[in-house]
Amino acid sequence: MSQDAPFPPMTFGEAIAACLAKYATFGGRARRSEYWYFVLATSVVSWVAFALGAGMALFGEGTGLVLYYIVLLGLTLPTTAASVRRLHDTNRSGWWLFIYLTGIGAIPLFIWLCMKGTPGDNNYGKRTT
Repeated sequence: MSQDAPFPPMTFGEAIAACLAKYATFGGRARRSEYWYFVLATSVVSWVAFALGAGMALFGEGTGLVLYYIVLLGLTLPTTAASVRRLHDTNRSGWWLFIYLTGIGAIPLFIWLCMKGTPGDNNYGKRTT
C-alpha cells in the first residue's frame, strides 16, 4: 500500500479499544473514525449515566447525579487525549483545543476535527494504520 493510499476506517469496537488503550497518550495521531466513534461512545455512556443519576435523584436518592459526575471525570482525560491526537492528524498542535474556550472557537475546532488527516507523515508522527 502506498503511503498516500487510504486506510479503511476503524470499526466501532476497534476505535473504543484504541482510545481506551491510549487513555492518556497525547502524542501521535487519531483517524476520524477512531475519534468520532469514541465521541459517540462517550456521549452515549454520559447520557445513560445522567439518566440513571437523574432517575435516582428523582426517586429520593439524593446522591444520584454523583454517578454522572464520576463518569464525566473518568472520560475527560481520554476524550481530551483523543481530541489532541485528532488535531495532530490534521497537522495542528493540540494547544488549539483551547480555542474552544472563546465560544466562537468551537466552530473552527469542529471543522478541524471533521477534516481529513494529512496524507503521509506529518509533524506529529507517522500516518496511523
